[in-house]
Amino acid sequence: MSKSVSFLYNLARKANDIEKLTSGDPKRIARRMKNKFIGRKLIRKIW
Repeated sequence: MSKSVSFLYNLARKANDIEKLTSGDPKRIARRMKNKFIGRKLIRKIW
């Protein structure tokens, strides 16, 4: 069960990335990249 939930969560994140990239709006793309950076680098250091 947890593998399927994890798969769906990862699929949703990738779909969100693709949506932001295909929008062509540089502000949306930059905001998505910034949030991913914050989530990966800064929050993991705190965690």
